[in-house]
Amino acid sequence: MYVVIEGIDTAGKSTQLDILKEKHKEAVFTKEPGGTQIGLKLRQMALNGEAKSKIAEMFLFLADRAEHIEEVVKPNKSSIVISDRSIISGIAYASNLPLEVVVSLNLIATDNVLPSHVVLLELTKEELIRRLGNKENDSIESRGIEYLIDIQDRMKKTVKMLNLNHRFIDASLSIEEIAKEIEEFINE
Repeated sequence: MYVVIEGIDTAGKSTQLDILKEKHKEAVFTKEPGGTQIGLKLRQMALNGEAKSKIAEMFLFLADRAEHIEEVVKPNKSSIVISDRSIISGIAYASNLPLEVVVSLNLIATDNVLPSHVVLLELTKEELIRRLGNKENDSIESRGIEYLIDIQDRMKKTVKMLNLNHRFIDASLSIEEIAKEIEEFINE
């Protein structure tokens, strides 16, 4: 089982992953970007805005994704792998290119290995504004509310385009309600 928790920044992924870590101690927990040694370096470069070109930034994430699939997901096929982000974020955040092109590049990077379960935590525009106001923003969050809402829409389109087993969950629900929905989905 390859489970991914998706959502734009501040949607509550980290909180839900912490709950999953308590419930699924046998699972392999990972993240994109940064789930491997090379990935940590690539993540730092991307989130610090070192790549001036959006295309270069996308290729940093693709390199991380390829390494992640090879080093973490494939070797743990017989286990439960739970990842903070995945191909879905990679496709959605590469918004400067048509979805179809980015999907093709990402399928190459993942060697066509796709998640078996996708949880997307969705935020309304109003809730996103409230949450971003409470924290210091990184280079991606600083691109603005409309940008992040567009990314969320691209995530939903990507999940549907790839025909992935998914559950879209309202991120403004209580932490406990969200955790219950995620657990039900994983156990289906």
